[in-house]
Amino acid sequence: MTLQIAPSREELMILAADRLVAEAQTAIAQRGRWTIALSGGSTPKALFELLASPRYINQILWGRCFLFWGDERCVGPDDPQSNYRMTKIALIDHIPIPVGNVLRIRGELAPESAASLYAHEIKRIFGLAEGQFPQFDTMLLGLGNDGHTASLFPASDILGRNDVLVAETWVAKLKQYRISLTAPVINNAHSKIFLAAGDDKAGVIRELIEQTGAYQSYPANLISNADWLLDQAAASQLQH
Repeated sequence: MTLQIAPSREELMILAADRLVAEAQTAIAQRGRWTIALSGGSTPKALFELLASPRYINQILWGRCFLFWGDERCVGPDDPQSNYRMTKIALIDHIPIPVGNVLRIRGELAPESAASLYAHEIKRIFGLAEGQFPQFDTMLLGLGNDGHTASLFPASDILGRNDVLVAETWVAKLKQYRISLTAPVINNAHSKIFLAAGDDKAGVIRELIEQTGAYQSYPANLISNADWLLDQAAASQLQH
């Protein structure tokens, strides 16, 4: 695990963009393509906008990139809650990426069907045999102030799912179905990056990184050997 702390949210975005550019360039040089699973939320939105800016847009060979998502809400692609919609507006509409390289979760379908179809697409792109897990180059992860990541929420029925790539889950406190990659898929990635900003998550971050308090009850604790990119506010409660 590595931990990098930026003095401000703006500098965190630059740190994260530089990291993703480096990972894309390395993956394309070594394997001919870059596969990344994206996350939703306001922090990744700012990062995606930066990647689409003149400073960064030409540093990645977008034609060799495959965009996936770590999770999605069970809504249509034009719904304001959609992670895909946010990414489309912030990034996809501005980069030269083939339509077939954008593998969104079809949240408009019935949850079970959406999960099954997404797993099928992952198997197709990665050329997986039955029982195999994909190895994404980059897994970009967010963190909730309840310790969830992707749509792995506390007490979720999918936390122990080791037999599937993708699962649907009912999030009771949000009264909503979600579709999520499972923990084994996330853990199998070459690179796992937690990106977090703001002091509202500082307590959870301290518990997870320093392994204090209730850290074992947080779903993010299921993710091993991840790197952390934080702004000063998110890191404000770290003691060591």
